[in-house]
Amino acid sequence: MSFTVRTEAVAAAGTPDTAYILANTADTVRAEVWPGFGFNCLRWQVRQPDGSWGRLLYTSPDWETNPVPTRSGHPVLFPFPNRLAQGRFTFEGKEYQLPRNESTGMHAIHGFTPRNRWRVVGAGGERNHAYVTGQFRLSQDLPSAVGLWPGDFVMTLTYELHPTALVVECLVENPGPGSLPFGLGYHGYFAIPDVPDATADEMVLTAPTGELWPADAGIPTGERRPVPAEFDFRTARSIGPTHLDTLYSTASKFPTVCRLSHPRSAGVLHITSPADFRELVLFTPAHRKAVAIEPYTCASNAANLPDGGWRILPPGGTWAAGVRYDWSGLRS
Repeated sequence: MSFTVRTEAVAAAGTPDTAYILANTADTVRAEVWPGFGFNCLRWQVRQPDGSWGRLLYTSPDWETNPVPTRSGHPVLFPFPNRLAQGRFTFEGKEYQLPRNESTGMHAIHGFTPRNRWRVVGAGGERNHAYVTGQFRLSQDLPSAVGLWPGDFVMTLTYELHPTALVVECLVENPGPGSLPFGLGYHGYFAIPDVPDATADEMVLTAPTGELWPADAGIPTGERRPVPAEFDFRTARSIGPTHLDTLYSTASKFPTVCRLSHPRSAGVLHITSPADFRELVLFTPAHRKAVAIEPYTCASNAANLPDGGWRILPPGGTWAAGVRYDWSGLRS
């Protein structure tokens, strides 16, 4: 068995794109990446015994007419994940004001990368995997936003499709001349492929919910507290009716692993992220047909918190990390 990459002309809400389809030659696993919509891996699917495709990443059924880029697939949130209070922060003595594009109109949310077009800089099929690499440079791909951020950046991200896994490798570069502050988050919406009618209520979750960041209207207060039993998933249990839109500190120097399963499923999804992803968001969308399990390198509103995990790269500096998603029920 080997892997291939092909392209396909697609469109959403009248906006054309070229999707990159990664698949194995046995046609039992595939992924679909849309560069024009934030380099989102919109679909990761596995073939079911009846010949249908089962989804591991949830895609909104109205995507073709209403492609909200942060509500489907695997959105990439950079240079900050989640909310930035009032869209305002100060860095090296200068104040920055971002558009308040959160649904309430009060805050900035999710950075620049998920809503804009990326460039594909590489793709290929190998014996054991297929890959596609996208790149987003602020000054080149969104020049209108250059003055909104302290420095230029280059983000290079690769999706690798393996027989039993989807791997996401990221490289952040600071081309200078000044320092670059940033945070990164992945907002994957995960589903159970062999239980197509599964809801979040039925799904069984295990996650390193070490401490809770209390929040006021989605903005962390700055303190961390022990996790109440309702939001504690350190021991595997059903999500039930719990509404999750919750930020945790994993408080680990080691890679963290989350697990998602279903009583009627033959498999388990494992989400493995390195210690650089020190925060975790768990989110149940209103439709409850998926669970968002979101590794973050920093807290929401990190730019305005004393220990929020904000990263700063010097001119010429780089940072790299990979996150891995494994589905144990895949057939190779």
